[in-house]
Amino acid sequence: MTGFGDARHQDERLAVSVEVRTVNNRYFKIVTKCSDVYAALEGEIEKIVREKISRGTVNVSIRVDRLAADEDFVINQAALKSYWSQLHAAAKQMQAPLALADISVLLTIPGVVSDERRRSVDVQADWTIIRKMLEQALEKLGVFRAEEGRSMERDLVTNVGIIADRLEQVIALAPQVVSEFRAKLLDRVRQLIADSNVTVADTDLIREVSIFADKADINEEITRLKCHIDQFHAFLKDKESTGRKLEFLTQEMFREVNTIGSKANNVPIAHCVVDMKAAVEKIREVLQNVE
Repeated sequence: MTGFGDARHQDERLAVSVEVRTVNNRYFKIVTKCSDVYAALEGEIEKIVREKISRGTVNVSIRVDRLAADEDFVINQAALKSYWSQLHAAAKQMQAPLALADISVLLTIPGVVSDERRRSVDVQADWTIIRKMLEQALEKLGVFRAEEGRSMERDLVTNVGIIADRLEQVIALAPQVVSEFRAKLLDRVRQLIADSNVTVADTDLIREVSIFADKADINEEITRLKCHIDQFHAFLKDKESTGRKLEFLTQEMFREVNTIGSKANNVPIAHCVVDMKAAVEKIREVLQNVE
């Protein structure tokens, strides 16, 4: 299920921003982007995310900017004096004027000014803030996904309702299948023996009708499909993640619908089967986004 959540924090010491994005995936996968100094926290980050999300690809982006303070930058006095002495000697040798302001150029040389911010990182102290922002971002993500989930639930209920409605029509039409076959069989037999002395025993006709009735019997498929529909509604009400359960159940529903279409040699039933298959396919599309 797709979603987005973010959270930000800033104080006199640092600025923290956390973004969490989710996209569809049959399994759980987490991708964390953060500074190398916080790489040790990835296990804790995944643990917190797993408490909220059980399926999908989760992209967690964490940015921490340490705000500069006077003590964060230190001049290497020895290096600066060495460079200045060498620069002064070179200027004297070349008889070039050297102003005191030129010393500022030396500050850009690597090693003259050291940034102490990375050395002073307290990962555990920062983790307290990062964790709070991560939890807030996940909370916003949950609100986003909940709204999307309600919309998908409405689509699922609508389509499973179509299946249930067409199934009731099939139940009403099922008894006609054998009756129509018996009438067609009798009519065909009468036409064939009308101009001949051949007779057909009633037991032979009954046997043929019985064989067809057994092949065209869809009562078991109807019963199973009704159970699947009831179970589908039950899963939708479950507060836990049911995406995989619903996917499996949808496969079973399609199997029963397909068998009904194959066994029931009846045009109106075939039309109902087409509608049910279309509804099942729509359910499958929606379930690709369900956790």
